[in-house]
Amino acid sequence: MGKDKRKNRVSRDDGTQVAKLPKKKCCVSKPRCNRCPLRMLKEGTLPEGYTVKRRKLVTVDQTGAKKKSKKIAA
Repeated sequence: MGKDKRKNRVSRDDGTQVAKLPKKKCCVSKPRCNRCPLRMLKEGTLPEGYTVKRRKLVTVDQTGAKKKSKKIAA
């Protein structure tokens, strides 16, 4: 059976649920911790706007625009 996606949540004093943020870098331990960015990415519980590159948590550029440098012909 699938894992419960709600286990990565913390309850506040007023009873509302808040998602745990992932760690900034994966520690590469074999039993993955609850906040491991690699595990959260695989399960689909990683917050929107984030992804993992080279075991590090990075933000996704929402605009999608790439900067191009212009070369001046002399």
